[in-house]
Amino acid sequence: MKKVLALILALAMVFALAACGGTAPAPAGNDQPAPAGNDQPAAAGNELAGTYDILVWVGEAAVDLTKKQIEDFNANNEFGITFNAEVNPVSEATAADQMLVDIDAGADLYCFPQDQFARLVQANALAKLGDAAKAFVVENNDPGVVAAGTAGESVYAYPLTSDNGYFMYYDKSVIPEEDVDSLEKLIADCEEANKFFAFEAQSSAWYLASWFFATGCVSEWTVDDEGNPLTVNDNFNSDNGLIAVKGMEKLLKSPCHTSSSKADEFANGAAIVVTGTWAYEDILKVLGDNMGVTDLPSFEVDGQEYHLGSYNGCKLMGVKPQADAVKGAALHKLAQYLTGEACQMERFNELSWGPSNLVDQQSPEVQANPGLAALLLQGAYSRPQGQIPGAWWNIASVIGDEVKAAASEDDLKAALKNYQDKIEALFELDTSALLFVGAWNGWNNADEADTFYFTKNDDGTYTLTLDVPESDYMGGRIVKPGDWGTDKGFAQVTDGADLVKDLGADNPDNNIVFAEAGNYTVTWDGAAVTIVKN
Repeated sequence: MKKVLALILALAMVFALAACGGTAPAPAGNDQPAPAGNDQPAAAGNELAGTYDILVWVGEAAVDLTKKQIEDFNANNEFGITFNAEVNPVSEATAADQMLVDIDAGADLYCFPQDQFARLVQANALAKLGDAAKAFVVENNDPGVVAAGTAGESVYAYPLTSDNGYFMYYDKSVIPEEDVDSLEKLIADCEEANKFFAFEAQSSAWYLASWFFATGCVSEWTVDDEGNPLTVNDNFNSDNGLIAVKGMEKLLKSPCHTSSSKADEFANGAAIVVTGTWAYEDILKVLGDNMGVTDLPSFEVDGQEYHLGSYNGCKLMGVKPQADAVKGAALHKLAQYLTGEACQMERFNELSWGPSNLVDQQSPEVQANPGLAALLLQGAYSRPQGQIPGAWWNIASVIGDEVKAAASEDDLKAALKNYQDKIEALFELDTSALLFVGAWNGWNNADEADTFYFTKNDDGTYTLTLDVPESDYMGGRIVKPGDWGTDKGFAQVTDGADLVKDLGADNPDNNIVFAEAGNYTVTWDGAAVTIVKN
């Protein structure tokens, strides 16, 4: 039976509290009791003292720095703790998917974006913080990031960054500073200079939502424990939504617009690129002293101005629940250190990651970083990215194409009605079905056709006969309709592995990429994928 997200999180907290009930004293800084018979030595009179083997997942760019920081913790902590840490490069974007495939085999510490938080709590892949650890997080970090790791009254994750949003970079040799607050003036400047305005508002729901947020529209979802939509509060198809698309068409119909967020657009003739902190260094290399950075502009409809909104987000660090409560408490000490003031500042200095730590945010170095300063400016107009069904990103992304093609206000209204109809159709999807989404169906995980759906057999297996057309990327994965799960892909292929490509680290999404075009029979038996070429 499906349950609303709030009920599941409440149950998760009840079970977590029950698991913490015991008579042994809790280690300082965490509420987990020390089990009887623990074989860790109580060196220096501290119950956490000992040597622990752990697995840590961080983004590739942070591997070396994380190793160094763990060595620093080993050398300087007051608890007598030593970690033998295997630090592996696992993208924050895919860490949650990998954890949920096999939590027991997953990392003891791992990093992930805030939109994966709820499903990790639901799967019991995050250890709840004790009172002292919670107080440490609340007192030292940006409240918005603390909220991203909180369910009910409990905190389940440590804030790592506060920098996952977007804003505007511009070429000061083309764009006058006095024009940066007006979309209309920016468009005119780009057209006059024959330069591009790069804003991924035609092809990316993450970016085009800016226009709707500007006029007060929302798309707020509740999902079940498998990420299927239960309810939605969405008013894109409204009078305010019509204002949003009227503002959007000003840019989309301009010859200066290109739907991109890539830093290299400046080298290709752009005067403006809307993107995030990750592009800062690359853009600086191209523009140098001509690089301008600020929040997004406002647009005008019927004499009223609307400031473009945005999504904001952060990265969090989670501790996997441990059978050995003392090891768990030691891991919480390490997580506090790695997400503390000194380590966050090191990551800012070496990786340009925006800190969530309040002291670091106010440091002269961070304040002097134009990208982070612009992000803070845009933060006043941003919305947190919560749990959103995977199919929504496909549904919303086509609004831009339809707005650009619109020849009248009625066409704009039709684009919004089409969006609403597809939202409503999401709730009619059979989430017990399986769909092979990929290059062959335009990566549409809410496909209305039957062509790419599996047939469920009497023995519980699923079978599909698939025509794979020749293309640059003949890849995809098996998902539930409306989902982007990555647990039924290349790693699950047993028979027929010679028919697909092993792309190694270049396949972080666990896609099945066929070696050649052809007709294939694909079977999922609940644990493995079998592929036969016909």
